[in-house]
Amino acid sequence: MSKDKTLEYYDIVLRPVVSEKALSLIEKNNTLTFIVDMRVNKPRIKEAIERLFNVRVEKVNTLITPRGEKKAYVKLRSEHKASDIAVKLGIL
Repeated sequence: MSKDKTLEYYDIVLRPVVSEKALSLIEKNNTLTFIVDMRVNKPRIKEAIERLFNVRVEKVNTLITPRGEKKAYVKLRSEHKASDIAVKLGIL
């Protein structure tokens, strides 16, 4: 599994982030926050989220946390609600 193309969608998204900031982004910006595999790029993250949750993604921003994890902010298109996905994930 050295190349990101060999990763399955459920291997890309490791877990959702549940924090005050993440919950605020769900409500205000229609954005979900996930910890993702370090080896994947933004297009692969977008593809994985779209396939796993059956939504359309508008934009993906990533950063490396001080703990050495890759965090992805996934903004959904206006026709989808981040809060609906958060409820399915047990965040809200």
